[in-house]
Amino acid sequence: MTSTAPDTITMFGADWCRDCIRTKKQFDDLGIEYTYVNLVDEPAAADVAKEISGRTNIPVVVYPDATHHVEPSDDDVATKLRELSLI
Repeated sequence: MTSTAPDTITMFGADWCRDCIRTKKQFDDLGIEYTYVNLVDEPAAADVAKEISGRTNIPVVVYPDATHHVEPSDDDVATKLRELSLI
């Protein structure tokens, strides 16, 4: 069973999801370390993502402060990363 680590960013997504691709690229371009949970490879993790977000939309991004975003915009992610002093 996949769980989120309290000191890292965890992103639940799928390689066919455009929003997931965009958010992964943003993390990669900014040099942000994160754990990527591919829901195609780990379908049971979709239940974890749904439990966190209450929705079935992806990506679900869980931050070290236990907050999360569902389908965040680039601005949403950047704002949160600044709040966490990661950028």
